[in-house]
Amino acid sequence: MLANSTAIPQADIVLATLNARYIHSAFGLRYLKANLGDYAERCEIQEFTLESRPEDVVENILSSQPNVVGFGVYIWNSVQTERVVALLKAVAPELVVVLGGPEVSYENTDQKIVKLADYVITGWGETSFRELLSGLDEKQAPDDKIITGIQPKLEHIAMPYHLYSDDDIRNRVLYVEASRGCPFKCEFCLSALDKTAWPFDLDKFLEQMDILHARGARHFKFVDRTFNLKIKNSLRILEFFLERMSDDLFLHFEVVPDHLPEALKEMIVKFPAGSLQFEIGIQTFNPEVQARISRRQDNQQAKTNLTWIRENTQAYIHADLIFGLPGESLESFASSFNQLYALNPHEVQVGILKRLKGSPIIRHTEQHQLVFNPNPPFSILSSDTVNYSNVQFVNRFARYWDLIGNSGRFKASLILLLSDAPFERFSQFVEALYIKTGQTHKISLLRLYDLVFDIGIAVLAIEPEMLTAAIKQDFSRSGLKSIPKCLSVPQQPVNHHKAKKAHNSRQSRH
Repeated sequence: MLANSTAIPQADIVLATLNARYIHSAFGLRYLKANLGDYAERCEIQEFTLESRPEDVVENILSSQPNVVGFGVYIWNSVQTERVVALLKAVAPELVVVLGGPEVSYENTDQKIVKLADYVITGWGETSFRELLSGLDEKQAPDDKIITGIQPKLEHIAMPYHLYSDDDIRNRVLYVEASRGCPFKCEFCLSALDKTAWPFDLDKFLEQMDILHARGARHFKFVDRTFNLKIKNSLRILEFFLERMSDDLFLHFEVVPDHLPEALKEMIVKFPAGSLQFEIGIQTFNPEVQARISRRQDNQQAKTNLTWIRENTQAYIHADLIFGLPGESLESFASSFNQLYALNPHEVQVGILKRLKGSPIIRHTEQHQLVFNPNPPFSILSSDTVNYSNVQFVNRFARYWDLIGNSGRFKASLILLLSDAPFERFSQFVEALYIKTGQTHKISLLRLYDLVFDIGIAVLAIEPEMLTAAIKQDFSRSGLKSIPKCLSVPQQPVNHHKAKKAHNSRQSRH
């Protein structure tokens, strides 16, 4: 599907963006339109995906005969959006192109996409985009190309939830926010630039959630950076949804790991399985690294809280780690991974440090010799504690961990693969899997079963009978009709000592 228009077929104002996937929705564009006042009737939202051809995107935009086109630019779509803007200005140079979004809000003067555009609104755009349109209408265009966005009080910002169409409700992720900003100063995050967190009027917010729910919305992804910061509000929101509980209701929250008071515990235990997902950013358990990046986290309390959630609630835990933070070595990261894995979250997301434009992490560049990829998403390449080979290895580790650890398809086999040394043993698996395949993508599930079997025996010295039984258990839940070779062909005995010795010689450089 090329685009999803949410307004009239033709409009002289088009707001567009390229989402990572069709199921995502452009929350920021809906906020802009909701706050356009009289201009809203003249505005159309068009959403595309990263796979959309620039030629098709431009054709679709021009079919609305706009005078002004605004683009939401993010780290994941900046390259593709630049191509679209370049083509659009080539075929319709008279169009006024306005950019906004985090990727063009900082360090923007030398960006090619900024040079192509007519205006850039940095930061909050709800008020400033409307004022720009008014100025253009009155032939009083601003002199400056870069416009600093005005940050109004939240009570002056119109909520955008009525702009979710029925098709959005059926087919897309619905993003919602009960607050903006973040009081914490973690330097890898753009939210470190916020002075505090600002709550929306909770009565008005819940009124909008009630309308969405009545229209059939059942999946709500909260984008609040710190959902459990103000517990009184958190409890009201959870109570609201608990009163509307159904088998298909799903709520996603990002929570602070070391802040779980009793009142919140009493509430979340009431939610059934499949209804709550908590995204919990651990990032690192290394106290020195935490202090270096201005991250305040009580590690022991965070561990206690994760353990309590896992053992006493039905909430799904998605926990995050970041590799490449200033001063953190591969060994330090391995320690954090092992500590987090021991807490038994449902997912451990291994991320690579990215240099978000404007984030304070760059202050460590010289001291810790931080080298970032010049291409999006600007991931770390090396530092004084990790080299390029380490980074490449962890990239593969993260990808294979998604396939084996986070997918839930290898629950029984994973226990045998990891044993009592999760990071170290999975690292051996990663090395062997990459040597065997040379791939990190497009490995079929059927082939993965055989690869797990072969590497598990030859490299990790797992008893064939035990691994066969585990893979058989995992395969029984796969839904595949074809049977992997390891379950259909009698296996020959393996010389564990010879296989492990050969592998260790390859592994030594890590």
